[in-house]
Amino acid sequence: MTARPDSPFLAACRSEPHDVTPVWFMRQAGRSLPEYREVRGEGSINDAIANPDLATEITLQPIRRYGVDAAILYSDIVTPAHAIGFGLDVVPGVGPVVEKPFSSSDDLRRLRPLDPEADTPYVLETIDNLVAELDIPLIGFAGAPFTVASYLVEGRPSRTYHRTKTMMKATPDLWFALTDRLADLAIASLESQVAHGAEAIQLFDSWAGALSVADYERYAMPASAKVLDAIGAAGVPRIHFGVGTGELLGSMAAAGADVVGVDWRIPLDVARTRVPADRALQGNLDPAILGAPWEVVRDEVDAVLNANAGHPGHIFNLGHGVPPDTDPTVLERVVERVHAHRTTPAGAS
Repeated sequence: MTARPDSPFLAACRSEPHDVTPVWFMRQAGRSLPEYREVRGEGSINDAIANPDLATEITLQPIRRYGVDAAILYSDIVTPAHAIGFGLDVVPGVGPVVEKPFSSSDDLRRLRPLDPEADTPYVLETIDNLVAELDIPLIGFAGAPFTVASYLVEGRPSRTYHRTKTMMKATPDLWFALTDRLADLAIASLESQVAHGAEAIQLFDSWAGALSVADYERYAMPASAKVLDAIGAAGVPRIHFGVGTGELLGSMAAAGADVVGVDWRIPLDVARTRVPADRALQGNLDPAILGAPWEVVRDEVDAVLNANAGHPGHIFNLGHGVPPDTDPTVLERVVERVHAHRTTPAGAS
């Protein structure tokens, strides 16, 4: 893998000086793009992920359209669990759905180790294709153990996480065994992605915001720390992101993140006070604002940039993913606006 010393994205991940504020968008590839809808076809997202040529094209589409500073692999956080035959699918309009949810120690046998070369060769072929095409860094990713566990235990997306929290508190040994297995899946997947050319990784703990600080640190953080620590040996930047995690930012940084993702619920300057000074931040435009008139979007973009106050450790992003009904031309203008912003304050040498 060739390092990119001129990449503003990688420089921002490491809080190193650079001129242009880097930007990419979670879910930048997807239903908001007409070109995606044209090539995607029918069937589960798992079918598209398993087609390297299609997954490569979908990953590249937003790069061509928006001119963002990083690509993110077209895949899913449950791809490893799906690949080892746990029995789940990603249902359009619903999300991950498990045929037989995880409920007892017997289900641990269904979580065998991941062999990326044998189980997810299509992911690795997609990465190989992308590395040959891209002149910007590729972000690999995995689901954090807590979030993936919540899908396996609940059987589908949940608003209450009743079954998940019950297992955590009532049968903690089983819970820790589950999250440890999922940490191993994430490590194997991420290590293979980096080995094939991913230059940064993002660990999605999408639903960690459902936890209190105490519960996060006891029941979720250890497994995430195991993943981030293992990937630290690869020497690539590690981004850690969750939704509704304003109270958890310090703990998420302590888990081993180089970059902490921030959602829209907390101003960036406040988030900065909750993480160590040497950590970068990613975020945090409210995705819902993308449907407003451009003048409103522009002012919100500027507010995020101003809240960063010239700190070199900032990657502009949304506070969550791009909504499916977003007008792509709005994101084009957001990228132009962010790129016009300089990280070095006026008059500074």
